[in-house]
Amino acid sequence: MAIPSALDTLIELATQQTDEAAKRLGRAIRNGEDAEQKLQLLLQYRDDYMARFQTTLQAGLSASSYRNFQHFIDKLDEAIKGQQRVVQDAQRRVTRERGAWQDSERKRMSYDTLATRAEKVRQLKETRRDQKQTDEFAARLLFNKR
Repeated sequence: MAIPSALDTLIELATQQTDEAAKRLGRAIRNGEDAEQKLQLLLQYRDDYMARFQTTLQAGLSASSYRNFQHFIDKLDEAIKGQQRVVQDAQRRVTRERGAWQDSERKRMSYDTLATRAEKVRQLKETRRDQKQTDEFAARLLFNKR
């Protein structure tokens, strides 16, 4: 007697859902890492630009050049803030996808547990049936010897 086909179907569906959730989680993690790298590049670029600004400032700078530098730094700061929001959004997405994957995995494991229990019940019934047949056979042999 095999595991009921409905349980097989549930296990198969849960496995597919878990696989899909794992893929989504992987994509979310990858996107989060990409967003973090872009943020680090922006921060590094800003630091480099500020160092160049300081060097230029010490050498002397016209008012319009100063305004241009300041305007560009303001734009970089805006870009950095925007990228920080992207990173936070990506982190929330990773957290959400991790939870979805964990839920799917928990569901799949529950079905596996049910399948294991059903198999144990099947084996127990089979063992009892075999034992009953053995007892009946032994009783018939004993009865026939008399």
